Amino acid sequence: MYQVLARKYRPQTFAELIGQEHVRLTLEHALEQKRIAHGYIFAGQRGTGKTTVARILARCLNCVQGPTITPCGACSSCTEIAAGNSVDVIEIDAASNRGINEMRELRESIRYRPARDRYKVFIIDEAHQITSEAFNALLKTLEEPPEWVVFILCTTEAHKIPTTIASRCQQFAFRSLDFADVVARLDWVCRQEGIEADQETLAVLAQAGEGSVRDSLSALDQAIACCGRRLDAGEVRRLLGAFSLQLLEQVTEALERADTRRMLELVEALERDGRNLQHFARELARYFRNLLVVRIAGADSRLVAASVRELERLRAVAASFSEEDLTRYLQLTLDLFRDLQFSLQPRFHLELGLLKLVHAGRLVAIEEALAAVERAAPSTATAPSRPVPAPAPQPVSKEAPARPAATHPAAPSADAGWRDRLHAALLAAGHTFLADAVEHSRVRESGAELVFEAPREFSLTLKDKKLARVVEELAGRPLKITVRVAEPAAAPPPAHPKDNEDETARRALSHPEVERFRQLFPDSQVRAVRNLKE
Repeated sequence: MYQVLARKYRPQTFAELIGQEHVRLTLEHALEQKRIAHGYIFAGQRGTGKTTVARILARCLNCVQGPTITPCGACSSCTEIAAGNSVDVIEIDAASNRGINEMRELRESIRYRPARDRYKVFIIDEAHQITSEAFNALLKTLEEPPEWVVFILCTTEAHKIPTTIASRCQQFAFRSLDFADVVARLDWVCRQEGIEADQETLAVLAQAGEGSVRDSLSALDQAIACCGRRLDAGEVRRLLGAFSLQLLEQVTEALERADTRRMLELVEALERDGRNLQHFARELARYFRNLLVVRIAGADSRLVAASVRELERLRAVAASFSEEDLTRYLQLTLDLFRDLQFSLQPRFHLELGLLKLVHAGRLVAIEEALAAVERAAPSTATAPSRPVPAPAPQPVSKEAPARPAATHPAAPSADAGWRDRLHAALLAAGHTFLADAVEHSRVRESGAELVFEAPREFSLTLKDKKLARVVEELAGRPLKITVRVAEPAAAPPPAHPKDNEDETARRALSHPEVERFRQLFPDSQVRAVRNLKE
């Protein structure tokens, strides 16, 4: 029967163990000095060797030559422990044996000496899933067990182990393996199996494991089943659902060009190919993290899990962005990944997230903006404003309503100059409604502030951001825009009802939304206009 690679190449001695040197050295010294504890807690992420080290420790304790750091591997105790059917080494899955009744049965079995071996070893996997009541039932036994009992509690969530239990055991934290160590292990396994795989393929498999040798070997098993004896990096990526560096680089290329259209096309391509959008967001966040690390620490840093070729490409891309930009992109992609986990419309969220990246790249640091203001201030204090060319005559449509004449009295000469220049500049830029609002306003400059006093019907129009940009172009520096509602003039003598109706219709038809609607539907007709306030 076929045996998967993770089981076939499972280390059987401390010498075969890769990584976890701090655990290996401590246990070897304890065995040599015969300082064997009655309880151990092995904590760490999945696939880092917790159960493997527990079995190795059991072999070292029960080998006929032991306790020893080099079990023979030939005696019945060593072979049975390796096969997982030793009578005196009991492995318990706490996920399915977590209650108080199971712990009482375990406590009863502890009373009896080992059937054959030197120690009776209890390996409790996923120990954090044991209930509080079950832990309490085990507490006294774990504190003062018989001399022939050793407990090894393996867990991925050490913080869930009660303090009363943890204080009675020696704790070992298993670390994620270095990327280079995982690649070297995969290379050795491939050579043992006669599999051809280049460094890029091995890097893809190691990245899939995320520091877990077992997960990486499982991915290698799957790749061999798909590709045969010769592994190709592209095929392995497609098999594992990983995204190539070329695809992720398309995002940074679009960011360099501020190309929002390209971002939308990328999402459409991902959707068309049936790719997982949430997984893409996660890989994009990891990509920006790697770019940021390479930008800060250099391409030779061990902080990035990538092959030499990929590190060079990351270095080339990272050089095009500042550290601040990459930090901002990383934060935005992390937020995007979080939102996608609960989104009912993942495509829309991804499109919005990528567009945010483009707009974030256009932001200017506050220090640069202040420096620009300081540079512009001396020149604008003495130099006259740039002349504004007179606007070209605008053709008047027969259907367009006549523009009302200014109803306010003439402003002072300086204010009138501002108003006239703004009116001309806005007309030249095609901002007709803004120009109309300025024409009906009083304009005065006060230090770094430009104050508009306008009738209430024009006050909202003057808050358009386009006005601030035109003012900055005229002044040569940013000015704060303040809009104040002018006090209404004395009421004119009552007009004829027919004149009121014409005025209401004129104002309604000159509204921007109405004009836009009539442009979209040129054949439409306005039959009647009614004042809702009457």
